[in-house]
Amino acid sequence: MSESGEGDGETASVDAAAADAEFVRVERGEYGDGVLTVTIDRPDARNALNAQVRTELTRVFAAVEEDGEVRVVVLTGSDEAKAFVAGADVTELRERSAVEQHEASERPRIYETVADCSKPVVARVNGHALGGGCELAQACDVRLAREDAKLGQPEITLGIIPGGGGTQRLTRLVGPGQARKLVLSGELVTGIEAAEIGLVEEAHPADELDERVADLAGKMAAKSPLALARAKEALRAATRTDLDAGLAYESELFVGLFDSHDKNEGIDAFLEGREPEWRGE
Repeated sequence: MSESGEGDGETASVDAAAADAEFVRVERGEYGDGVLTVTIDRPDARNALNAQVRTELTRVFAAVEEDGEVRVVVLTGSDEAKAFVAGADVTELRERSAVEQHEASERPRIYETVADCSKPVVARVNGHALGGGCELAQACDVRLAREDAKLGQPEITLGIIPGGGGTQRLTRLVGPGQARKLVLSGELVTGIEAAEIGLVEEAHPADELDERVADLAGKMAAKSPLALARAKEALRAATRTDLDAGLAYESELFVGLFDSHDKNEGIDAFLEGREPEWRGE
C-alpha cells in the first residue's frame, strides 16, 4: 500500500547508484539509444515498496537528473516478480504510529521524485500495480500496461486510504467518479479496463508490450532533451494551475527556447531535410 520514507543520499552516477542498490537495477539501451530502464527487483515480496526500495529508487532518479546520456526513463518491475509493484510493505505500515508515519510521509517522496523528474518517465506496467505501486505508475508521464495486469487502490480494505497521491493523481487521470469507485471499493481493474478509463494510456498483450515500450520511448529519446524538459514543465503546470496561469507559463517556456541551439538546429534540419543533432542547450 502507499506510504513513504525515502532516505537522503549523495547524488552519484546512475551506474554507481544502481551498483550500490540491492533491489533496483538499471540497464542502458534496452529500449533504444538514450533510454534507461530502471527495474524494481524484489521478487520475494512482489516488488513491494519498503524503505530500502524507495531510498534506492530516489538515489537512482537523483543520478538520472545529472546524466546527460539519459533522455527517457522506463520504470518497471522485474518479470520474475510478476508485478510492477504490488504495493507498499504492509509489515512496515503495521508497526508505525501516526507520528512515525508523518515523518515517513515528508515530501518529496518517491512519487514526487518520479513526477518531478525533468526527463520523460514511461511506466511499463508488467503485472500487478496496487496501492503504492499504482500511485508510482500514476506519477509517471505515460503508462503502458499488459492487458492482464491488475491495477487499483485497495488501501480501504486495510482500514486506511491512499497516501501517495492515489486520491489526487488518480482523480485527475480518470475523473472523480471512477476515482471514487476505485478508492472507496478497493476494486481492481485489468490493464484493458485501466486503458478504457484512462488510468493507463495503452494496454497490450504480454508479447507485444516491449515492442510498444521501445517504440514510444525511442520516439521521445530522439527529440531535443531541452524541449522534452520544457514540455514536461508545461504539461505539469496544466494539472497544477488554472488555465490562464498555465497558458502564461507555457508561453514563457516556449519563448525561452528561442535562444537555444536546439530550436535553431531543429528548424534548420527540417528545412534541409536531415536529422537534427541535438545538444540539449
